[in-house]
Amino acid sequence: MMIRSTEGANVSYEDTQKGTPIVVLLHAFPLSHEMWQPQRDALKGMARFITPDLRGFGGTTGFTSIGSLETMADTVAAFLDALGITDKVVLGGCSMGGYVTLAFARRYPEKLCGLILTDTKAEPDDETGKANREKAIATAKSSTPAEFISGMMPKMVSEETQKHRPEVVREIERIASAQTVAGIVGGLEGLRDRIDSGPGLADINVPTIVLVGSEDALTPPAVAEKLQQRIQGATLTVIEGAGHLANMEKAGPFNEALKAFLEVIERK
Repeated sequence: MMIRSTEGANVSYEDTQKGTPIVVLLHAFPLSHEMWQPQRDALKGMARFITPDLRGFGGTTGFTSIGSLETMADTVAAFLDALGITDKVVLGGCSMGGYVTLAFARRYPEKLCGLILTDTKAEPDDETGKANREKAIATAKSSTPAEFISGMMPKMVSEETQKHRPEVVREIERIASAQTVAGIVGGLEGLRDRIDSGPGLADINVPTIVLVGSEDALTPPAVAEKLQQRIQGATLTVIEGAGHLANMEKAGPFNEALKAFLEVIERK
């Protein structure tokens, strides 16, 4: 599906159309809304799932200047307005999508009734991290998207997934390879320049779940635990055997945790 948001960007997305609560899931870098297929398929009967592509990814309009996660959050808000959604939503995101979710929570808290934070963190890049983003931008500009994701894969999924779940690896590679160099670069710029979400965590007052793969090499369980502890009432679920893309690597346990959380939201 495609819609033009009031913020001026065409947003591609999938929408299961029916159910409550409304759950909006934001994808990881450098993927698209397709990464959430295991959740849409398994849980669509208990909630309305909307999965948009973030700026520059999938079929959504890219940046006209330097990439910004704040702009991504604004686009998501305008997209929901364009859909005519006035109910509060459960917003979730994985990795980059989690950063955008936290930016959205700072800017549009009145639109939220719950948060799902998956394999992500609140802290910005330090100087070493920024330097690594610069190197990644240079690599992205001189590589195909397929080559770029190939270099990332050892940190994206667990060793167990690499050895025993080749179909998951192929799906990640397929989604990432379909992205554009411009989109990947814009995403990296946004990741490099993102602000510290830490100061706003104490202001979050909606039910929140933090999920993390036990083998996540990029945002490990200790980082997830720190995030959970800084959000009042948040819960933490560790998905055993998963890496940085827990929802794809271990969809069964991930879906069970998500289902239980959504049942809590429904009872509120």
